[in-house]
Amino acid sequence: MPIYRHLLGPMDNNTYLIVDEVTGEAALVDPSFESEQLLPEIEQLGYSLRYILNTHAHLDHVAGNAFFSAWTGAPIALHKDDLDLLHAVPEQANAFQVEVEPSPEPEILLEDGQELPLGELSIKVMHTPGHAPGHVTFLVEDAAIVGDCLFRGSIGRVDLPGGSAEQLMASLHNRLLKLPDETRVLPGHGEPTTIGEERRHNPFLSLSGHVERE
Repeated sequence: MPIYRHLLGPMDNNTYLIVDEVTGEAALVDPSFESEQLLPEIEQLGYSLRYILNTHAHLDHVAGNAFFSAWTGAPIALHKDDLDLLHAVPEQANAFQVEVEPSPEPEILLEDGQELPLGELSIKVMHTPGHAPGHVTFLVEDAAIVGDCLFRGSIGRVDLPGGSAEQLMASLHNRLLKLPDETRVLPGHGEPTTIGEERRHNPFLSLSGHVERE
């Protein structure tokens, strides 16, 4: 089950392409700035884009939504608690002094525990708020695409609109750290890691204590 990582844009975003090689169905996760360059590759390889998946609606994770929606017709999927952030993309763009086409409305409103079929694969949705109210993690076999809630040796920031340190710590300790140690962690920025590696060595997790309250 390949998951292709593409480092894109001025904020060094990881945009992921999940592919079921049996059927050729694919899902694009967090199309960032400059992600339109991936379309020829997707078409040349014969993949059919079934979903545009957003871990959350910060500008750098949804900048390519409009392009891929228009060119492929694939539905956008986002948690309902991030709709306000998605609607504020123009304001986010103004704050960073960039031009981004506003995202179309998501056709799929994600919920915790939801499973999205992708060929013979299944993508499970885990609500992991804190960095953003509707932040989700996508679980595919032994991989967790975690957006901006967990990084190699670090965690997501909580000083942006909708951020909550309490929610983030609950998401990390009560949800992500309960995954098996061998789970591959694919973050929105930076290099991949594993749950076990972060459990043992991430200073923000070891110093934050254990949280049981959701």
